Amino acid sequence: MDRLKDQRRPRYDGEESPPPEFDDGDEEGGTPGPFAGGKIRRKASRYREHRGDYLHVSSRPGLMKILEKQGDTSIRFADKVLKFTGSGKMKRRIFILTDFAIYLIDPESEAMTRRIGLAAVEKVCLSKLSDNFFAVIIPTEYDLLMASTRKTELVQVMVDVTKSASDYELEVLLSNRFEYNASASLVKEVSFEEAEGGIKTSFKWK
Repeated sequence: MDRLKDQRRPRYDGEESPPPEFDDGDEEGGTPGPFAGGKIRRKASRYREHRGDYLHVSSRPGLMKILEKQGDTSIRFADKVLKFTGSGKMKRRIFILTDFAIYLIDPESEAMTRRIGLAAVEKVCLSKLSDNFFAVIIPTEYDLLMASTRKTELVQVMVDVTKSASDYELEVLLSNRFEYNASASLVKEVSFEEAEGGIKTSFKWK
């Protein structure tokens, strides 16, 4: 694969929030969570009430029609996210997680743009910092880089659903630098570092 020298340095600053603190990764009873004490979380994230379906999908006929067509109506998580294309553009998407798949849907047309079976997901990558980015790694397809203000909950639900359905625990990679396949022929490296006023996010084409 050709290695491209170009390097882009976009800046993504989230909303102001209380100073982050380390997540201890423990649920009640002492069972380690997928973040295993390695991730900094905003206090607002630590104490946020988790609802799962933030879009009330069951009351939206257009969205339910997509799920019903797939025979898949067990909604575990639903929210709006930002998806990053191979060229670096951001697109708004509805993200729906069920017992069997991830659905990405155009919020304006309510047309499905992508469906990924959970069995095809190898791992989820995210930084140790309090940014909103996460990457879903799918070896048989191109990967997904997205941003969500509810990233921690989304990833936790993915881990829980995968384990419940298959007894397989989805790998969660915590690193301030990781690679993902932005398209079938393009690998990008994304890195994160603390900077004044927020988190600095840098992209490099490989």
